[in-house]
Amino acid sequence: MNHRLPQLIAGRVMLVLFMAATAVPFLSLFTTALAPQNTTPHGISWPSHPHWHNFVDAFHAADLMPLLGSSLLIVLGVVPVALALAAAAGYGLAVLGFPGARIVFGLLLVGLTVPTESLITPLYYQLESMGLLNTRWALILPLMGLFMPFSVVWMRTFYLSLPKELTEAASVDGAGPWTVFRRVHLPLARPALSSLAILLFLWTWNQFLLAIALIDDPAKRTVAGALGAFQGHYGTNVVLLSAGSLLIMLPAVLVFVIFQRHFVTALLQGAVKG
Repeated sequence: MNHRLPQLIAGRVMLVLFMAATAVPFLSLFTTALAPQNTTPHGISWPSHPHWHNFVDAFHAADLMPLLGSSLLIVLGVVPVALALAAAAGYGLAVLGFPGARIVFGLLLVGLTVPTESLITPLYYQLESMGLLNTRWALILPLMGLFMPFSVVWMRTFYLSLPKELTEAASVDGAGPWTVFRRVHLPLARPALSSLAILLFLWTWNQFLLAIALIDDPAKRTVAGALGAFQGHYGTNVVLLSAGSLLIMLPAVLVFVIFQRHFVTALLQGAVKG
């Protein structure tokens, strides 16, 4: 046991360092948001008189209420459909083993390597020809396509971790592929689907680049996409900009904190299977 003590200590030290590297920027942003407006705080220092009204001022200055509604509509358009397609496609690749499944899986892996920035120009002209530019569909449809490679690979990996005996037993009882998927695999995939839903929500909510490139109307963008316009108007007011950034991040942080148990459960299931 003693020979493992240095490894345990090193692991704890690395964990503390990673936590500090993650927490320090947020702490700096928070203390800056409480400073007097039209000032430029340096470093991390708690203001002697915290200006909590900065958050209210930032909320009204950025007109965040309609933007929150727009982000919610985009999330509702992306996440449920992406989950349904990923659950079905992952099942097909992992269990059904249809001809060409390996080729499809290889193409999905290639899709994981394509940077989003390289797709903006062709997406812009394609959506323009379809008459969808400057609408929420210009963000919903591309995001569903961009999320598919990771989502399908995620679900395929989960289905492969399930015992094959479950599928064989259901088949012996006369269940077809659709029944096996709906009655056996889908209920067991709830942790994987829940964690994937969290990731898709965070990625959609925080989408910035596509929102400002494909939608001109700030009211139709995501909240993160509207941050560009907010910064343009209040770029010199670092305090107000910090408060607005924290307000935009708050829903995503709350969703992750509330549903993190499902996320950790899915990760642990994969680790135990290995």
